[in-house]
Amino acid sequence: MTMKLQIFTQLNHSQKSAFAVVFVILLPLFFPDLFQPLGRASPSMFSEWIAPRPMHVSLLEGALQRQISVELQTSLWSPLAFQGWKPCTERPKPPSLPEKSRGYIQVFLDGGLNQQKMGICDAVAVAKILNATLVIPHFEVNPVWQDSSSFEDIFDLDHFIDVLRNEVSIVKEPPSDYSWSTREYYATGIRATRIKTAPIQATADWYIENVLPVLRSYGIAAIAPFSHRLTFNNLPSDIQRLRCKVNFEALIFVPHIKELGDAIIHRLRRTSIVNQAEAKYFPLEETDVLIKQQTGKFVVLHLRFDKDMAAHSACDFGGGKAEKLALAKYRQVLWQGRVLNSQFTDEELRSQGRCPLTPEEIGLLLAALGFNNRTRLYLASHKVYGGEARLATLSKLFPLMEDKKSLVSTEELAKVKGKASLLASVDYYVSMHSDIFISASPGNMHNAL
Repeated sequence: MTMKLQIFTQLNHSQKSAFAVVFVILLPLFFPDLFQPLGRASPSMFSEWIAPRPMHVSLLEGALQRQISVELQTSLWSPLAFQGWKPCTERPKPPSLPEKSRGYIQVFLDGGLNQQKMGICDAVAVAKILNATLVIPHFEVNPVWQDSSSFEDIFDLDHFIDVLRNEVSIVKEPPSDYSWSTREYYATGIRATRIKTAPIQATADWYIENVLPVLRSYGIAAIAPFSHRLTFNNLPSDIQRLRCKVNFEALIFVPHIKELGDAIIHRLRRTSIVNQAEAKYFPLEETDVLIKQQTGKFVVLHLRFDKDMAAHSACDFGGGKAEKLALAKYRQVLWQGRVLNSQFTDEELRSQGRCPLTPEEIGLLLAALGFNNRTRLYLASHKVYGGEARLATLSKLFPLMEDKKSLVSTEELAKVKGKASLLASVDYYVSMHSDIFISASPGNMHNAL
């Protein structure tokens, strides 16, 4: 009897061990996010689970205790004096199309929303320079956010064509004679109709000398890559005006993006910034001024602190050894050693301005500028590297911080959910209607706005 019991116990232990092994093997299949230290936007539980610590404790304590004067807050929200700028889209004479198009221009745009937006402006300008017909630009699948949104998913296509109808001939697709000219066609070999050599900031003359001959020979030319492939300097004034017309008049978002953006703006402006608890610190007349200056106003903050940006530097972001190892592994796999660890220490990198600002540091910067804890802050960013833990200090400084998820319902977000470019479009729209826009670092969003 004892022998049988021992055998049964051994079998039971063996079964348990086998079950445990199978469970460990299958767990990544059912919960892949737990085992992805190289995930772009959010950290893996088993590689970066240590919450980042506050890195500037004394500055944080000082910012939380600081009383901001009415004069400083008023100056922050006051509009700038007139700078003498005039609308760039005004034209000295009515535009006119050339009698005959010289062929079809195709461009393939990569990058995020703002890079695509600038690329569209350049594509229209190049078509005008060459007297060519522009095929609606093709958007590459975004390599960072894996977004496959097309031009029509983001922008009102009919409005785009209508606004530019007297400037440039635009078609949705090339005619049947050129149906072979597709992204797949150019991906499978060297093609005489593809222009790969356009330099960064190419001049108008470069396009006339290098692309026009291809148009004359084949009737169509595909320019890829096309990002930043047209100069901003020494272009004819009518081409510069056309660029502005594309950006400020022709490119408008599809209705559901505008509707969602308007809903967010309305909800941000609905709540007064100044409450009774804060009013007791100021005389009655100063409180009235403060309420008048700040009621219903909001700041848009574009953090731009994603995993790609963090991995591009060798800086310490407060996540400890686990975070450093995860970023090093991510950097090695994604860029195959092209981005190396710096020879400088974290202190040296920061003193040289080579570290992207963390959400904590941006919060301290805003506090130093004079924004207080009743400032309504809208976060216009994709997922922040480190998630909610990374945002904890910023939230402590600015408890009225909002984003898309906190202001709109799941049903309202349904049309843009999972589409990084559409979500960025909503943020862009809200940013354009904000009282103050602040970018954590220069980039395409900063330049576009």
